[in-house]
Amino acid sequence: MFTLSAKLTFHIPQSASLKDKRQVRRSLIEKVRHKFNTAIAEIDTQGVHQTLTIGIAVVSGDGAHRQNALDEIIRFMEGHAEAELMAVEIIE
Repeated sequence: MFTLSAKLTFHIPQSASLKDKRQVRRSLIEKVRHKFNTAIAEIDTQGVHQTLTIGIAVVSGDGAHRQNALDEIIRFMEGHAEAELMAVEIIE
């Protein structure tokens, strides 16, 4: 079994409150869960209304597949988020 995780940091310039951030977070997490059925959650910066930090975990029986799956999820999030992807940290 192979696992791979990532920490993604987004900037939400249009967010004026934590409520605005929550709407962006919910939308993005639901889209990713629906399309990829992966573990995903907000992991940091909960009290900062213009910064969203999300953690993703991928488990696979094949090492190459886990990397491909994670890359696809990150590309999807970058294209479907109502925020700008600022940083990606891959954790093996």
